[in-house]
Amino acid sequence: MPGTDVMYQRYVALGDSQTEGVGDGDDASGLRGFADRLAEELARNEPSLQYANLAVRGRLAAQIHAEQLGPALALRPDLATVVAGVNDLLRPRFDADEVAGHLEAMFAALTARDVHVATITVPDLARISPLARPLVPRVTALNQRIRQAARRHGVTVAETALQPVASDIRMWSSDRLHASSLGHQRIAAALAHALRLPGSDDSWTHPLPPTPVSTGWRTTTTELRWLAGFLGPWLIRRLQGRSSGDGRTAKRPHLLPVHSDGSTPSRADTR
Repeated sequence: MPGTDVMYQRYVALGDSQTEGVGDGDDASGLRGFADRLAEELARNEPSLQYANLAVRGRLAAQIHAEQLGPALALRPDLATVVAGVNDLLRPRFDADEVAGHLEAMFAALTARDVHVATITVPDLARISPLARPLVPRVTALNQRIRQAARRHGVTVAETALQPVASDIRMWSSDRLHASSLGHQRIAAALAHALRLPGSDDSWTHPLPPTPVSTGWRTTTTELRWLAGFLGPWLIRRLQGRSSGDGRTAKRPHLLPVHSDGSTPSRADTR
């Protein structure tokens, strides 16, 4: 793993909606997300940093591999984040080996070009929503394979799955499928810490202040509202063969500097 004196010049993010930044901002004002936040942290140490984000919401690991790896390699990054597999977890037919195979192929291709690659593990979805309990074995299987592939290729892993705070409901947006602004902030901090960036520490692992415990009927009502408002429409799109990413392209397909104030431009800024 590189030391704290390593300065990255070109950072490229590959992935799906989490990397695109869904849950942190909106399409009207612009999405931020953990990749933008990590780019801002990197730029504080290296103001000349160039950053591209190739992620598109709804993409499966195979699609990310097929659509984003080539453009990423063409940008010649020295740092890349590859985060994929959650959309696959939610599909009826999930094959952990197949998903991990696509992740490992991306790890291998990037590291073969001397790109430092970082990724994250998936938190316990059942702690975020009890209805996701059947997915726990899938999450465990995918995380195990991510770790194995990362070891084989020298990929840095931010172990968000191992920290209880990652499953705090406040770390997730109301749809429970995407991190909230606070969640994206913590993911960026986890990656910065794993990469040993100057000024990073383990504060991202610290628990949030306690909140009042919800009563049984409130918990049930919340679950039913989530089922009707978010999971139901998501399932309908899947049955119809549609995706939230249909017709969308990467918000930041080219390497661009991070703004002088430390912020990253929105999609509208990069057209």
